[in-house]
Amino acid sequence: MLAEACAPSPYAFAVDSSFSGRNWRLQRRHPDASRALARSANLSPLLCDLLLARGIGANEVADYLNPTLKRLLPEPLLLSDMYKAVERTRAAIEQGERIAIFGDYDVDGSCASALLCEFLTAVGQPPRIYIPDRMTEGYGPNAAAMLKLKEEGASLVITADCGATANAAMSAAREAGLDVIVLDHHAVETPVPVLAHVNPNQPSDTSGLNHLCATGVAFMFVVALNRSLRASGWYTANGIVEPDLREHLDLVALATVCDVMPLIGINRAFVRMGLARLSQLARSGFAALAQIANVTPPCTPYHLGFVFGPRINAGGRVGRCSLGVELLTAKGDASALAQALDVHNKERRTLESSILDEAMALASLQIDRSILLVEGEAWHSGVVGIIAGRVKDRFHKPTFAIGFEGEVGRGSARSVKGFDIGAIVRAAREEGILETGGGHAMAAGVSLRRDKLEAFREFLAAHGATAQTYSAAAKQLPVDAIASCAGSTPALIDEMARLGPFGAGNAEPLLALPHVRVAFAEVVGRDHVRLQLQGGDGARLEAIAFRAASAPLGQGLMASRGKGVHAAGYLRADDWNGRRRVRLQVEDAAPAGL
Repeated sequence: MLAEACAPSPYAFAVDSSFSGRNWRLQRRHPDASRALARSANLSPLLCDLLLARGIGANEVADYLNPTLKRLLPEPLLLSDMYKAVERTRAAIEQGERIAIFGDYDVDGSCASALLCEFLTAVGQPPRIYIPDRMTEGYGPNAAAMLKLKEEGASLVITADCGATANAAMSAAREAGLDVIVLDHHAVETPVPVLAHVNPNQPSDTSGLNHLCATGVAFMFVVALNRSLRASGWYTANGIVEPDLREHLDLVALATVCDVMPLIGINRAFVRMGLARLSQLARSGFAALAQIANVTPPCTPYHLGFVFGPRINAGGRVGRCSLGVELLTAKGDASALAQALDVHNKERRTLESSILDEAMALASLQIDRSILLVEGEAWHSGVVGIIAGRVKDRFHKPTFAIGFEGEVGRGSARSVKGFDIGAIVRAAREEGILETGGGHAMAAGVSLRRDKLEAFREFLAAHGATAQTYSAAAKQLPVDAIASCAGSTPALIDEMARLGPFGAGNAEPLLALPHVRVAFAEVVGRDHVRLQLQGGDGARLEAIAFRAASAPLGQGLMASRGKGVHAAGYLRADDWNGRRRVRLQVEDAAPAGL
């Protein structure tokens, strides 16, 4: 059962400092509006409460619960330079020019590159894909690579998830007579010298589509290009069957989730429809990964973010950077590629584990800092982003993690909601503190010389006041509703699932179970805590806290065996031997009397 909460404290159940150091706040309810929406839309009061808490009114409910491309796809030509990009690419296709794709090595770059490659191949112009080596070339286009593509015969280069700040490389390309179209989504403040720059996060763009990842931008591009080719008669004249663009939605969904884009507007349709496509396992690369990872459809955002995404990313982190796009574009048996990525992912985990303890120890010495900066010798550049994210999650503060090799450090940053880490990086780069740097609000990449490290630390300290405000907000845990062990049923999960897909910008409903007893708890697997919660009526609920055993949350739960706690988490359904069981994935907990 779910109920309204009423507590004299401003915090839910008077939890002002949980085991994880957070305070709980129950989301505000609108009972009159909820009842009215329930009547007009024929929905349950619970669903209406959750919709209203997300700012969804009666006129938006249908599109929110059933997002489709037909109703939500914006006009692609709203994006700045889109018309110019489409016209140049159509001309290249019609004239048989050599087209090259320069992609980033992460999931978004790999997906965008694969999408562009598949579309161009389908319309009769298979491109050359170039993915730079992370260790020797670094991020984004470089002059040597662009000139190499020119020497190979390319007359048009389309970048995927990179290029927005590569002024030197683009200037070299222009001087060599190479046309470049940038498809990117990273924030930029100054123009880049290219033929066309399609990017919703550049100052000249007024499309309002800044929530798209690069693969989303690439999809909008092929929608417009497909329309242009159809209008010009290309398909009819050349006997080519017009591609079904919906076949690319599995790529768009994966990139949208893995790049932590807000699941609002068209992104909801991308992910909802993309998951349906992915669940068919029609793409041989996904089928091979699913077999290795023991994934049984239907696929969920969890599979995107925690199963497929990390493995595809692993090639760019610790292996051959082109492995991801090779897997995504494979037409035959992709098991060898999937196996290689799985091995690299295990290597990545080992590297991450070896660095994480050191990074956490360094962060614990910076409690007075509003922005954390941890650094170490020979930290692999392929895992520093993950390290930054783990530290940020533990301390609820924006975090930079930098690995030094000799006099040069390369690192990544992860932020808390509301604090634009990309803007901080751009400002530090403009002041000459960083050698390179770029990103968006929640994540960024940097490089700097060792003799600039202290200057960077001081720069972050000077900008810490704003971060402190958002870090305090990050310590708040918003509780959506109250549940009980007995009321945590498959039917409740199904009802809340109608609000999905869940992710950034559309958080999964967080439920609180007050005054439950920890009937059983043990450490299992890789630092997890498995437990059983018992309500006052004797009903029991299985639960698990991932990566918590060595953290304050896990330590608090283990110390609470036989005692009362308030637990907060997400309901999960496990299907086993034809039975559907429910368990709680614990997000946080706090001591409570029984």
